[in-house]
Order: sequence, then C-alpha cells, then structure tokens
Amino acid sequence: MHLTYPAVLSVLLFCTGLYGVLARRNAILVLMSVELMLNAVNLNLVAFDVWLRDALHAGQALTLFTIAIAAAEIGIGLAIVLMVYRNRGTSDVDKLRDTAEGAPGAEEAAEPAPAEKAEATA
Repeated sequence: MHLTYPAVLSVLLFCTGLYGVLARRNAILVLMSVELMLNAVNLNLVAFDVWLRDALHAGQALTLFTIAIAAAEIGIGLAIVLMVYRNRGTSDVDKLRDTAEGAPGAEEAAEPAPAEKAEATA
C-alpha cells in the first residue's frame, strides 16, 4: 500500500477542519471541524501503522484512544454550547466573546459619555 494516498487525504481533511475552525462562527460547526481534524489524525495513525507493519499495532491503539477522547470532548463541548445557548440565546462565537469581558452591558459602562469625550479631545 502506498502511503501517499492516505497522507494526502489526511492533509486535505485536516486543512478542511482547520479552515472550519478559523472561519466558522457557529460553535457547533467549530466542534464538527475539530472532529474532522481528529479524524485526519486517526487516518494518519492507521496508515502509518499499516505501512510500518507494526507488530504491536500501536497506531491503531492510539486511534482508539483518540476516538475515546474525541467522544468525551464532543459530549462536554455540546453540553457547554447548549448551556450557553440557553443563557445567551445564540451560539455565535463572536458574540460569546462578551462573556469573557464581563456581564452584558459592561462595554456600555466602560464607554465614556459624550460630554467626557468632548473634554478628552479638547
């Protein structure tokens, strides 16, 4: 078996997942993109395991471990996304950045009044 075919497919899957993580705004689609990246890693592990003819099948064992970690990650990730959606009403990642900065409306309190802006520019 040629190692080139699964390696190229793995690179394409990983790049697609990376694009999804960087470009998407919906938290569920970001989680799906992370899963796509993990599956690309799994494909590489199994391909190298077969290519090296490893007697212990360490690549396949690592793949099973990665699948278990991915299942736990998606379970916890979806629970977090659902709780944030219930509290905030959106799963948009850009709108969730307000959560790290403080309570809703905190950016309004931090903004100076128009009279203070005029004094600051004078």
